[in-house]
Amino acid sequence: MKRLLAPTFIGHELYGQPGYGPHHPLGIPRVGPVMALCGALGWLAPDEFQVSPRATEDELAWFHTPDYIRTIRDASARGRVEIAERERYAIGTMENPLFPGLYERAATSVGGSLHAARCALAGRIAYHPAGGTHHGRPDRASGFCYFNDPVFAMLGCLQGGAQRVLYVDLDAHHGDGVQAAFENDPRVRMISIHEAGRWPHTGAITDNAAGRACNLPVPKGFHDGELRLLIDELVLPLAHRWQPAAVVLTCGADALAGDPLSSMNLSNTALWSVATRLADCAPAAVVLGGGGYNPWTLTRYWTGLWAMLSGRTIPAMLPAAAQGILRALCCDLIDDEEVQSQWLTTLADAPTDGDVRDDTIRLLAAMRPLLVGEVWRSHECKQVRTVHQ
Repeated sequence: MKRLLAPTFIGHELYGQPGYGPHHPLGIPRVGPVMALCGALGWLAPDEFQVSPRATEDELAWFHTPDYIRTIRDASARGRVEIAERERYAIGTMENPLFPGLYERAATSVGGSLHAARCALAGRIAYHPAGGTHHGRPDRASGFCYFNDPVFAMLGCLQGGAQRVLYVDLDAHHGDGVQAAFENDPRVRMISIHEAGRWPHTGAITDNAAGRACNLPVPKGFHDGELRLLIDELVLPLAHRWQPAAVVLTCGADALAGDPLSSMNLSNTALWSVATRLADCAPAAVVLGGGGYNPWTLTRYWTGLWAMLSGRTIPAMLPAAAQGILRALCCDLIDDEEVQSQWLTTLADAPTDGDVRDDTIRLLAAMRPLLVGEVWRSHECKQVRTVHQ
């Protein structure tokens, strides 16, 4: 779908600073190296890069409760979490630790997703790799997520005039926080492809939010050929049937082969293709990051995704300066001998094809009725007031 303006990369210098702590799975370098690698390749033109604003407390209160917002803000400022706060809001735990700059980082992620929605509605394709915190709940942290920025990207599209929004989640973990936020909103449809049996143990086939959600829990080892089948036979047909005015994508890098916290087996080239095809399903498109715990595969995926979204050619071999950025990465979850040579010299993965297994075929068959029912058919959606507005 033709865009009116140049694509936009939304980032911030604070993503070059460490977060979460050294022993947390998200303590690895993530968005900072993506920005550095894009810069080294000359892929961030002045008219393409925009600095993420920080969401105000009033904006955060579109979805999160005021007491939870204040608790995150105050705990971050004083550098400690009270016991009652830890028990009530699930912050200051091993899963959702307190770290310097937590509030600023989380609020900037939300601000970036709100800004991405505005850019998308203005005719740009908006890329915000620091987004994708899809587990956050209105009144508590969950799954390394404090504020739920994909919810704000969707609210930004809805409040900006989009009558129908499609959310597609390609993270290895089900986006439970987003589904819970919009399960009663007739203007929204949600699709999630995630690994079966993995935390948060939601997103079963039968978990359909009154028909508004299509959950696709895929088997371990899920590969490019199986992804292609689900996209071609189900996901894209559902997207076109819904005819969204805006699409929001969460593109977690933990669905890639080589991620230490999942068992999926996808290549970045397959995910690039899926993301760009889905972004073309609507006049407005917001593309977010998500999970991902291998800094090499994540950096290569999200850097190449920006290249695809912005119409650039990916080189077969990276120049020396770009290779230096990848060689400088490190991760306690991955042993040195597990680091593959291509992770240091290239961006594009080789395809991971194979036979389509029975589990995937049965999953597709179970979801096919959505293609003929009324719930995913495009109708004019009247404006409604929902709890998150």
